[in-house]
Amino acid sequence: MYRSKYGSHNSEAISGGRLMNILEKINSGFTYFDGGCGTILQEQGLKPGELPETWNIIHPEIIQKMHYDYLCSGVNILKTNTFGANSLKFGDEGELSLENIISAAINNAREAISKAPADTERYVALDVGPLGKLLKPLGDMEFEHAVTIFKKTIELGAKYGADLVLVETMNDIYEAKAALLAAGEVTDLPVFLTCAYDESGKLLTGADPKSVVAVAEGLGVSAVGINCSLGPKQMAPLVEELSAYASVPVICNPNAGLPRTENGKTIFDVGPEDFAKAMKLIIEAGAQILGGCCGTTPAHIKATVLESANHTAKPVTEKNITMVTSYTHSVIFDRKPILIGERINPTGKSKFKQALRDHNIDYILQEGLTQQEKKADILDVNVGLPEIDEVAMMIEVVCELQAVTDLPLQIDTTNVEAMEKALRVYNGKAMINSVNGKEEVMNAIFPLVKKYGGLCVALTIDEDGIPTTAEGRLAIAKKIYEKAAEYGIKPKDIIVDPLCMSISAEPESANVTLEALRLIRDKLNGKTSLGVSNISFGLPSRDLVNGTFFTMAMQNGLSAAIMNPNSAEMMKAYYTFCALNAIDANCGDYIDYASNLPSMV
Repeated sequence: MYRSKYGSHNSEAISGGRLMNILEKINSGFTYFDGGCGTILQEQGLKPGELPETWNIIHPEIIQKMHYDYLCSGVNILKTNTFGANSLKFGDEGELSLENIISAAINNAREAISKAPADTERYVALDVGPLGKLLKPLGDMEFEHAVTIFKKTIELGAKYGADLVLVETMNDIYEAKAALLAAGEVTDLPVFLTCAYDESGKLLTGADPKSVVAVAEGLGVSAVGINCSLGPKQMAPLVEELSAYASVPVICNPNAGLPRTENGKTIFDVGPEDFAKAMKLIIEAGAQILGGCCGTTPAHIKATVLESANHTAKPVTEKNITMVTSYTHSVIFDRKPILIGERINPTGKSKFKQALRDHNIDYILQEGLTQQEKKADILDVNVGLPEIDEVAMMIEVVCELQAVTDLPLQIDTTNVEAMEKALRVYNGKAMINSVNGKEEVMNAIFPLVKKYGGLCVALTIDEDGIPTTAEGRLAIAKKIYEKAAEYGIKPKDIIVDPLCMSISAEPESANVTLEALRLIRDKLNGKTSLGVSNISFGLPSRDLVNGTFFTMAMQNGLSAAIMNPNSAEMMKAYYTFCALNAIDANCGDYIDYASNLPSMV
């Protein structure tokens, strides 16, 4: 027996005379999961309503035989019979306790491995399925309760020697986040995630594949993919989208076709040969980890292994895509500038300050909805006032906003506790405002970015203040990138704010900021953000200055603006810029906007 960071093993994974860990394996060609469990056990006598996980103890020989048959078909990774093994179904006492179920499940997999031909690498995945309850606000389960339940299962899996954790068949990205957070907090085992998409290409609660990738990679998964619900032909387009955005290997574990009921029995119509032919489409779409789900048998997996021998796995490549997400969709920072609504922020807003003091959540939510109507892409959320409990208010506002709008949020606070609490309950991949070049700040914020994922705004200020030159701000941006890399945070997840001060106080401020934008774009290939309206503090008719400066900033590479979407001059600048730069298809957005402007005589 040996122990590595991947757990205890009773059998060795052998490759070329050495041990190969699971992360090496999934990045070195095709890797194979096993297939269906429940459908096979039903054929062996599992009764309706009977918990299949109990068979780990009462029928271990059947579970071991199932695992063994899959191993003989060419499988590398066995899923334990623990899909529903959680504290909602199993208690702490008795023969069928949760701990005994999980211990027996892992032991059954190990026993099968010990008897199977030792001609390839073998790994045991702790199978973690959904809890069967919706999380708030769609359901009644608290997010932290879900995290606690998942933690208990995953701790036991790690204790008894799983090589990895497979969080599978998730149809809600929020529940998936709870499971992934739980795994990261109790073990250093690699974690894989597969979700169940419907025929529209979305999860039950609305997330699309690229949003799932963004959230999952932000939370540190080692592989991401799709399972259940669909057959391989229907999954191919989804795998292609996953592969286009994922910087980790992609998993595809389809059903043996779409299920139908015949004489009270669930039937899957796709046999092993047709399944393998369809899996060719999955391979071509970019999946590196192949297997099956409901209705698939060892014969299906064997046919897939044989088919894949005729192909080469597509290499896993880093996707340099900067994005944030809500619980349904993503916002990608590319050629088209992103609009970040600034109205949920007390700075300079007496009515908003009073709403915070009065705990007037309806006023705050209306500010968010109004900005969404005005076409903001992201909502900035800042609730910091000295006289209120910012931590509690931030948690409440983030949760309430996500119950009424599907726009991604920017968590805007200097309170580290408020930032962490908000990131923890946030449903998606948040924008985080902000970090800066001060060592103390970077050491406080970057661990949160690494743990929870997110796109972090980096202000070009350090212990010496804000540099007066564009080159000085570029130097701080470089320092922030380098420090972020020490925490495993990639440049694509940093967006630099080179800062702008009012030209009424610093006449050269606009020119310095514009030059800094160009340098960050051209020297670092970096994305940038600005609080545009800062440029006009102290001036009359500020909207005129803001609109013109916004145009100049976009022309110099600005990726995103924190701005007021109710500002006529700012929105005119935005729509005309996009039309003139051919990033508004057929000028459609401009025409729609201009057609609703007051007639000019």
